[in-house]
Order: sequence, then structure tokens, then C-alpha cells
Amino acid sequence: MFKTIRNAFKIKDIRNKLVFTFIALIIVRLGCQLPVPEINREYFSQWVTSQTSLGFFDTLTGGSFTRMSILALNITPYITASIIMQLLTIAIPKLEELQKDGEDGRKKIAEFTRYLNVALSLVESAAMAIGFGRSGLLIGGTTFSNVVIVVATLTAGSTFLMWLGERITEKGVGNGISIILLINIVAKLPSDFTSLFRKFVTGASSVMNGIIGTIIILLVTVFVIAFVVLLQSAQRKIPVQYAKKVQGRKMVGGQSSHIPLKVNTAGVIPVIFAGSIMQFPIVVSSFFGVQPARADVWPKILYLLNQNNWCDFRDFGEFKYTLGLLIYIALIIFFAYFYTSITFNPLEVSNNMKKQGGFVPGIRPGKPTTEYLTKVVNNVILIGAIGLTLVSVVPIFFAGAFNAQVTFGGTSIIIIVGVVLETMKQIESQMLVRHYKGFLND
Repeated sequence: MFKTIRNAFKIKDIRNKLVFTFIALIIVRLGCQLPVPEINREYFSQWVTSQTSLGFFDTLTGGSFTRMSILALNITPYITASIIMQLLTIAIPKLEELQKDGEDGRKKIAEFTRYLNVALSLVESAAMAIGFGRSGLLIGGTTFSNVVIVVATLTAGSTFLMWLGERITEKGVGNGISIILLINIVAKLPSDFTSLFRKFVTGASSVMNGIIGTIIILLVTVFVIAFVVLLQSAQRKIPVQYAKKVQGRKMVGGQSSHIPLKVNTAGVIPVIFAGSIMQFPIVVSSFFGVQPARADVWPKILYLLNQNNWCDFRDFGEFKYTLGLLIYIALIIFFAYFYTSITFNPLEVSNNMKKQGGFVPGIRPGKPTTEYLTKVVNNVILIGAIGLTLVSVVPIFFAGAFNAQVTFGGTSIIIIVGVVLETMKQIESQMLVRHYKGFLND
């Protein structure tokens, strides 16, 4: 990785792209420090600290939500809008036609995504402004002018980040939205690791316990990162053979190829969906002052959905709420199958292969190929879903069993590794194209 970056800086065009991306990320981090008007920041920071369910959301925003900066919503509305548009593309035939209509169709869908991002930002910022006003977090109370100021500021901040992400994709190294998400998560890592070391190393009862704590932290971190790298890069190659045919006086075809199926076909989407569904009732209730206690029936459900209450082996009365973890795992597996089913269609792939004279060795074209692809995809999805579950559960287990509360987890690590690997591939491909251009010009 470092060798790739070093070689990239030797090429002027790519160096300019890296510098542009770096400056853009500095702007992002500066924006995360600018406060929203009319917000009592000290009171708000204390309130967020007491809401343990908001930790992951604060991580995705790079800590800007805790500071209640102008970028408090960050790119989360855009991510949600992109996912919704992907789902609508499958459900609405006209959008599906646009998706297949080449570059113009994709630009139109990107335009719809921008409009949806603004709409979601307005809704989320309005809900936050009204909810915070009722909780006493607005300096002047829940007046019309205060709500308008907060809504306009948060919506403008989210829209600006969407624009900046697209500029990074266009003039930088690519993957602008993903890179912004990456820098937000990375910005929170130092404080998380510092809190871990203070609790289990410097705060240990003896030197030996401190050493053991250090080793465990390093081993778990290295294991999770290595496993995520393996999960992200692993793929199942389905061999495809193309029949020979005569074109004019020449015999063409006959070459071999393969269909690459990533083991983690859905990426981090299942974890985000599962986590969002589990946390949504808690976040909404927290805006109205309802805490996930165990006093009555509905707060008990909120307590069950909160992952901070899972895997507590020290108290059997608390351990029963680990049932929420089983629901979480079931949601991850469900969304892994669901998301892959709408992004990979075995019937369509089979028909395209048949039209091009391709076939899987040992499998007849048509329905048998479709059934074979469906079987392989289902097996691959299951392996990927198990891998995603393992990565997601390990931090939750240590948080519950050893009270190692950190804001980052398996989802954050999957995002970091995935974005870094994809960005390195983008840089390498740009370097390769640059070398080809130089060769052709010579």
C-alpha cells in the first residue's frame, strides 16, 4: 500500500488528485468543529454521552454529532438515499430502465439521489430540532425561528458534504462519499483506543494484568482487521467457457473466462440495515425523553434492542437480554440474502451467457445454469453472512463481557478496510492507465 502511494506521488496528475482529496478532507474535519447556532453545546454533549445508543451514529459523523456542528448529519442522509434508490431501481420498472440506459440514465438516477438526500436531510434535521427543543437543548427554546435556523444549517451542511464527495470522485482519487465516511470513522479511533488502554492497561490492578490487557487488545484488533481483509478480498470464481463460432473466414470464441462472486457480496449493507432497525426505536424514543430502562413493557423492549446490554455474563438477569443479539444476527443474514438477491440475478446472468454462446462446463445452458448459479450464490451468501456476523459480534461480545465500551465496532472496521482496498485499486488503475498513455504517446 505504501509503495503504491509513493509511486503515485511521482506522477503529476495523480499527485494533484491526492492533494485535492487531502485538502477536501481537511475542510471536512474543519466543518466538524463549527457549531450550529442556538444549540447549548455543553448540555447537548452531556445528553449525547448519556445516550449510549447514539455511539455508532456519532462515529459515522466523525464526532460532529456530539459537537452538534454544522456537519452533524454528515453524509448519513446521502447513504440512506443511495440505498433507497437502489431498492427503488429494482421495484420501479422506469428506474430499472434508466439504470440500463447507460451514462445518461445513471446521471438521472444520481440527480434523483441528490433530491432525496435533501428531502431526508430536511426531515431528519426537523425531527432533531423539535426533539432537542423539547429536551431543552435549544438555547432560546422551540421557537419557529430557532427550528428554521437549525434545520437550514444541518440541511446545508449535509448537502455541502454530498457536493464535496462528488467533487472528490470527479477531481480526486474517486469514491468521494466513501472516503469522507472513512475519515470520519478514523477520526474517532484515537479516542477509542485511548479509552481502552486507560481502562485495561493503565487502570489495571497490576502490571501483569496490564500486559495481558495490552496483548488481548492487540490480538483482537489484528484478528478482526485480518479477517475483514480476507472477507473483502475472497471470491468464488464460476468458470465460463465460450463456444467457437465462424465469423467471416475466421474462427472466433473458444476462450475461457469466469464470473467472480465476492464472498461478501452485500458489503457492509446488511450490518448497517440490521443495526439501523435495532437502533431506530431507541433513537426516536430518546428524542422524546424515553430511556431504555426496564420499568414497564415497552422500555423493556428498548432495553432488549440496545446492543450495550448484550453478552453481560456477570449478571444472569442482564444476560437474558442477549436475546437481542440473536435478533441482530438473524437480521444480518436476512439482509445479506435480500440485498444480494436484488443486485445479482442468476436468471439474467444465465440468459446473457446463453446469448453470447457461453456456458458453465458440465452444466447445460438455460434453466440448469440458472439453478446452478442460484445454488452457488446462496452458498456464497451464507459464508459471507457468517463472516459479517463474526466481525460484528466480536466487539459486541467484548463490550458486554468485559465492559470494553468503544464507539467503533465490526461495521466501522469493514468500512475502513473496504474503502482503503478500493481506493488503492483506484490509484493503481489510474497509474496503469497513465503508463499505457505514455507508451502510446511514445
